[in-house]
Amino acid sequence: MRRSIWLGRRHWIVGLIELTLGGVLLFTMLRWFEHRQVYIPSSRMDRGGEWLGRAWEDVYFTASDGTLLNGWFFPCGAESKCPDVAVILCHGNAGNISHRFEKYSLLLDLGLNVFAFDYRGYGRSKGKPGEEGTYLDAEAAYQWVVSKGFASERIVGMGESLGGGVVAELAVRERLGGLILQSSFTSIPDLGSELFPWLPVQRMASIRYDTIRKLPKIRVPVLIMHSRKDSLIGYHHAERNFASANSPKRIVELSGDHNETLAFSFDAYRNGIRDFLVFAGLSD
Repeated sequence: MRRSIWLGRRHWIVGLIELTLGGVLLFTMLRWFEHRQVYIPSSRMDRGGEWLGRAWEDVYFTASDGTLLNGWFFPCGAESKCPDVAVILCHGNAGNISHRFEKYSLLLDLGLNVFAFDYRGYGRSKGKPGEEGTYLDAEAAYQWVVSKGFASERIVGMGESLGGGVVAELAVRERLGGLILQSSFTSIPDLGSELFPWLPVQRMASIRYDTIRKLPKIRVPVLIMHSRKDSLIGYHHAERNFASANSPKRIVELSGDHNETLAFSFDAYRNGIRDFLVFAGLSD
């Protein structure tokens, strides 16, 4: 009798251990899947900053936790109408800074100084990407630009896609002269629940980038640019972010799919930023 009870308990304990291990394995797999969806870094540099044919600096700087980061600084031309304005560009979740030359060229043609940097784990930046890590990276990029002599109120934070979530947090932590969100989302859980409706994303997401909840705390001019044809991040994300943002604010409709907006709506993209700079008092 006692042996039967002991065996029964043993089977129950073994079953509980197996269930626990299965739960840990499932949790680990979900975390791995989440990270792989949000961060798609590339260490391969397709070309260097010299490819643009303009003056540039290859910059190494350090985040507050000691992570070594890499970025490129492109000074504006001598004919610029706003030589004291710098844009910090927070790129999307894939590739690295060597994949966005068309954007640098457009911003430089508008007379802006441009600082593009790679998050940890991207390009030649060390470390492994993560939400708080990307926030520290953006803060370090900001401090580098300030050390270059740019006043806080003359710095524009610009984020594309994932970079919108990064730069929104920068605008909460640091003083900026303007904020631009291009093809970005309200939050990672909101987007994830749309892309993977069969997963409990809202309950289990550990990566947040909760832009829509941060925008009410931000009190600088905001520009939101998005395409209605964006098949990855729907236009309703832009509409909700715009509604959440404080005035003064503007929204510009672009064309093309998620990664095609610059090619399919170059004029709208360029004019939207140019007019925003005037709107924000950063350019004549």
